[in-house]
Amino acid sequence: MPTQNGNSPDAHSSDGASAARNGNGHEKGVSVPVDWERLARATAHPLRVSILEILGIDGGRVLSPSDLSRELQIPLSNTNYHVTELAKGGLIELVRERQVRGATEHFYRLPIPASSNGGGRSRELAEEDSERAWAMA
Repeated sequence: MPTQNGNSPDAHSSDGASAARNGNGHEKGVSVPVDWERLARATAHPLRVSILEILGIDGGRVLSPSDLSRELQIPLSNTNYHVTELAKGGLIELVRERQVRGATEHFYRLPIPASSNGGGRSRELAEEDSERAWAMA
């Protein structure tokens, strides 16, 4: 039965119990943290989603805006803008820089979650592998 404000008594329960009672599959007190600002930045433009997808291919790639521009077949200026915005939001990270004809080329990747640093290959080994791949190209 609705209360004076028109809501059912458990509709805005502060203890989280309403989620369990509503049958939406979540247990009481369990929540998944969401960084809404980061999510909004990532999905603010379809090109940003494409950049994130390309960087995530094959377990993660290290690419420059120039590389991304070629893969996406869009102007470098557009790619640079969106890569810069993704980096500002912490959704991608700068891995290294390289001098190319008087300019500095930047290389980015998706951030490696802290939980994945404990097992498998270290971040340093992954960076060495990517540098070797670029040197051979």
